Amino acid sequence: MAVGFGIVGCGMIANFHSEAIAHIRGAKLVGCYSKTLASAEKFAAEKGCQAYDNLDEMLANPEIDIITICTPSGAHMEPAIAAAKAGKHVLVEKPLEITLKRCDAIIEACEKHNVKLGAILPSRFGGANLALKAAIDAGRFGTLTLGDTYVKWWRSQEYYDSGGWRGTWALDGGGAYMNQAIHNVDLIYWFMGEVAAVSAITGTLAHERIEVEDTGVAALQFANGAIGTITATTSAYPGFLKKTEICGTKGSAIIEQDDILHWEFEKTLARDAKTIEKFSRKSGNTGGASDPKAISYTGHMEQFKDFISAIQKGTAPRVDGREGRKSVELILAIYKSAWTGKRVELPLKSDPKRPR
Repeated sequence: MAVGFGIVGCGMIANFHSEAIAHIRGAKLVGCYSKTLASAEKFAAEKGCQAYDNLDEMLANPEIDIITICTPSGAHMEPAIAAAKAGKHVLVEKPLEITLKRCDAIIEACEKHNVKLGAILPSRFGGANLALKAAIDAGRFGTLTLGDTYVKWWRSQEYYDSGGWRGTWALDGGGAYMNQAIHNVDLIYWFMGEVAAVSAITGTLAHERIEVEDTGVAALQFANGAIGTITATTSAYPGFLKKTEICGTKGSAIIEQDDILHWEFEKTLARDAKTIEKFSRKSGNTGGASDPKAISYTGHMEQFKDFISAIQKGTAPRVDGREGRKSVELILAIYKSAWTGKRVELPLKSDPKRPR
């Protein structure tokens, strides 16, 4: 019996969800919902599913097991909670939500109604990132010392003007950090461990008519004593591939997008040559560096497969709601530091208040 999916929100990212579902054996896109019926009908006609402009009606469909949330970032909570109440498992596109209070409401609703919750952060499922994480967990880096990640992308003014929610605090929840760099924010603490404190500077340097930052630099103090940085921008023309650099006392690695640029350890293993060879082939796409549509559906597909497996086996998905909350918390700490000009310790006790 096929695992049925319903998609909430029929914008750009919904296309990647439908493509991922289409490439999973035993999965089927059953329905899609949009407040605008014409939008839902257009998407449904293209994807071969049923269109809804009433969310409750879609949630009542017994063929749907999993709901994926593709609405603007600050509008994730309401449909996610509704899905949980309807007994549907919930996958939420990044970020989980834009405040800790709203993240917690989603997590609590899913726990209360005994449904699985996943936060979509597909970079964790990339082959090179998995190899790097395995090397860290095996102790091959020795003592971790530095963890740096860079997202130096370009977004035109037209990009921000194309949607009324883009670049707003109310629905985007932030700029280069919350929207574009959140995948690498997630990766850096996944690799390096929990963050203890952050100091940051942000600015809006290249765009007009947006409320949020398009450029930022954050210095991190990890709980294990290591330090690092997260650089995020949508003001670096023409846009460059994402890069993560992990250094330790016994090894260092550099990954650009999903390609290994450097992989060297004090103790070389036989499999290192194969790892380097496998992940040193250029993928041929820009990874969204200048075009948000220029990403692959494969990361979503692998995460959806993991989520389906978690449901079938009764286990936790690899990236559950609490894991998804962490990247939001770290980004909010970065914003608080930038707004106050002070070092901010984690965990945050509450959502930071934005200066008026």
